[in-house]
Amino acid sequence: MAEKKTKPSPKPRVAMREQPAIERVGNFSEVALGYTREQAMAEAARCLQCRKPACVKGCPVEINIPGFITRLAEGDVRGAYGILRETNSLPAVCGRVCPQEVQCEGACILGQMTDKASGEKLEPVAIGRLERFAADTFAAESACDELTGKPVCAMPRDGLKVACIGSGPSSLTVAGYLSALGVQVTIFEALHEPGGVLVYGIPEFRLPKATVGREIDALRAQGVEIRCNWVGGKTVAVRDLLNDGYQAVFIGVGAGLPKFLGVPGESLVGVYSANEYLTRVNLGRAYDYPAYDTPVTRGKHVAVIGGGNVAMDAARTALRLGAERVSIVYRRTREEMPARREEIHHALEEGVHLEMLCNPTAYVGDGKHRLAALRLQRMCLGAPDASGRCRPEAIPGDVFELPCDQAILAVGTGSNRVLLQDTPEVTLNKWGYIVVDEETGETSLPGVYAGGDIVTGAATVILAMGAGRRAAKAIARKLGLQ
Repeated sequence: MAEKKTKPSPKPRVAMREQPAIERVGNFSEVALGYTREQAMAEAARCLQCRKPACVKGCPVEINIPGFITRLAEGDVRGAYGILRETNSLPAVCGRVCPQEVQCEGACILGQMTDKASGEKLEPVAIGRLERFAADTFAAESACDELTGKPVCAMPRDGLKVACIGSGPSSLTVAGYLSALGVQVTIFEALHEPGGVLVYGIPEFRLPKATVGREIDALRAQGVEIRCNWVGGKTVAVRDLLNDGYQAVFIGVGAGLPKFLGVPGESLVGVYSANEYLTRVNLGRAYDYPAYDTPVTRGKHVAVIGGGNVAMDAARTALRLGAERVSIVYRRTREEMPARREEIHHALEEGVHLEMLCNPTAYVGDGKHRLAALRLQRMCLGAPDASGRCRPEAIPGDVFELPCDQAILAVGTGSNRVLLQDTPEVTLNKWGYIVVDEETGETSLPGVYAGGDIVTGAATVILAMGAGRRAAKAIARKLGLQ
């Protein structure tokens, strides 16, 4: 009787090259170095090409993931890039900063299987790394190729123009989608450089400015006009744009108002919000002072309060600026931290210390108005709260001080009211975020759409892009283009 043949398990996931931790803490260059062509093809060959690909449902912008991976496995990078561009205006960005582990890769069928020989769980296909490889490798032959993955762009349509306020990922997605249909899009940005959180919030070692700049340049080449130093609600108003003939206005101003703890000592010298700290370092190039005239305090002992990606970015930035010790203070455990697993892993490799189950109750001064320590209350985990996570509870009497000369607060942001106060026709919810139609992104003011953090509160780049895509589709329908 013939022996029954068993199908071999897929090969292990292909590792990505990285700068060694001991080297990268001394520079701001990118940590992850990407796949080679051979590595990308080998990783792409692991894809099972499922009949019902769950990975696509896990992607907010609905990338044809099996399609682009098939092209990569065949060595067709141009074809892969073209598929990515069908639904994603910023693939090089998404390949670097999206939380793939809870989106496309989290839904990957391969990642839910076990190795028949060892019984160990298999790793999902490295979809984000493959997306990054395709976007980085593709050499655009023209602006249209870079933007759409196709050699021919749509001809400009006279009389159709749309304005975007804010130049973050949601607005860039709207601009990419509509400009590819021939619509004249103008983006108004309050700061001196476009990109929003992609340039002021995410450090160079995780998302190089050149990568963001390349994709923004592609939009410009497609005809998108970007006007910097225009502040929504001050130097440009929604009502004026509608009166000036813009058929639609998209609000993508993010949620950049820092939140504070409201505990004693918050005004001491050395206490920063992560928003200010990262903006100074990233957009103001404070890491290169005095070549750039934006100074930032270089702490010796730094405490970063929070457990998300922003906290990881601030902690790793402080290390690179020369801190001897950097501690992340979080009131729950490592397992509950909302940061990407990869970012936590990289931070620990670089020497960041975790101070878990601690909650700040005061900043302690040195008597000269400078920060000297952080007073912390030890916590334990109680029953789950409304978020599903265990509620941190104080352990009575268990208080200690963590010496530090710099504290960086990364506990979230709220909506900035400058534009919203100038546009009272737009309805807000009780937290101050814009209320929109979930299907179209349209606000209570006809012709005005919104998406990203100004609608949802602080979230991820890819969710902002998904909101931008929905709004762009709705605007295209309104303009009779679909």
